[in-house]
Amino acid sequence: MTGRDAPCRDPRPEADGARRCGGLGPALGVAAAERHAVTGIGIMGKEIRMRLARALSSSARDRSQSGALRSYGPVSAAVVTAAALGSVAIDPSDPWYRSLRKPPWQPPPAAFGFVWTPLYISIAAAGGRTLQRAPAGERAPWGSALAVNLALNAAFGWSFFKARTPYAGLAVTAATALSSWDLVRRSARIDRGAAAALVPYALWCTFATALNADIARRNR
Repeated sequence: MTGRDAPCRDPRPEADGARRCGGLGPALGVAAAERHAVTGIGIMGKEIRMRLARALSSSARDRSQSGALRSYGPVSAAVVTAAALGSVAIDPSDPWYRSLRKPPWQPPPAAFGFVWTPLYISIAAAGGRTLQRAPAGERAPWGSALAVNLALNAAFGWSFFKARTPYAGLAVTAATALSSWDLVRRSARIDRGAAAALVPYALWCTFATALNADIARRNR
C-alpha cells in the first residue's frame, strides 16, 4: 500500500489538515461547524418557543393591565433571548469573514448594532401589543409565527459565521425576510399600529437578504 493509498488515522485539526486524507481536513471541519450550527439553532428555537408559550398562556388567562404585562414581558424576554443567542455567533473580526469579497454598499460593521437595537425594541413592543389585543383564536397562530421568526433571526450568525457558508446565511436571511413580512400581514388583521412598527424590521431583513445574496455571488 503506497502512502497515497494509506487510510487517514490522524483526526487532529492542525493547519496541515488540507494535506492529510486527500484534502478531507477542511471538509471535516466544515461538517463539524455545520453540526454545531444546527445544534445551536435547535436550542435557540426551543428556548424562544418556551418564552412565547408562557406569553400565550398568560395572555389567554388575563387581558387586563396585568395581562398586558404578562404579554409584553415574556415577548420581550423572547426577543432578548433571540438577540443574545444570535449575537454570540457573529464575529466581524473573524479572518474568514474578513477574507470574503463584499459589495461597496455594505454598511460598516458598527452600523448594524445601531440598526438592530431599535428594531428589536419595535419587535418586542409590536409583539406584546399584538398578543394583548388578539382574539383568542389568533393568539396561538401569531405567537407561533413570531417564534419561527425569532428562531430564524437568531440562526443567521450560526449559519453564516459558524458554518462559514454564505449560501446558508442567504437561505436564513431570505426565510427571515419572508417570515417578517408574514408577521406584518398577520399583525395588520389585529392591530395596524403593531403592523406598522414591524415594517422597518421587514425592510431591513429584505435589505440583509440582498446583501447576503451579493456576498454569496461574489464568493462562489
